[in-house]
Amino acid sequence: MFTAFVVVTVLTTAANTSAATVDFIRSEWLLVNMTKTGVPHSWLFPLGALKVAGALGLLAGIGVPLIGVAASVGLVLFFVGAIVTVMRGHAYSLIPYPASFLLLAVGSLVLRLALPDRVGRARPRPGSRAGTPRGAQPATTALCTG
Repeated sequence: MFTAFVVVTVLTTAANTSAATVDFIRSEWLLVNMTKTGVPHSWLFPLGALKVAGALGLLAGIGVPLIGVAASVGLVLFFVGAIVTVMRGHAYSLIPYPASFLLLAVGSLVLRLALPDRVGRARPRPGSRAGTPRGAQPATTALCTG
């Protein structure tokens, strides 16, 4: 599971870094698509910066789960907004582009949430006595029963 998470996260990072690079160099085809959807060209740099921030957060999230979850959620929201923007601009032929980025971000999020806290050790369920020998009481109740 961890390998799948790393592979999908690295692919998502690469895709978003590539998309941000296109934003920063202001490719002509991208400007045409932005005009079709009604997005001002002045938004290119901030949109690219958000993609880079998400990509860096995903990479950091490999080691720090909370950062990875936050970055994944941010990218999911970003690309949902992109799809809504494309639909509002009636440029339906452009939907597959943000949808593919959305699927990668959702994959990163789902795989991050499916991982245990530490690789190889599952999270104990709330209220469970994980780590307590069979027949023994948890330390907190043993102290209270004197």
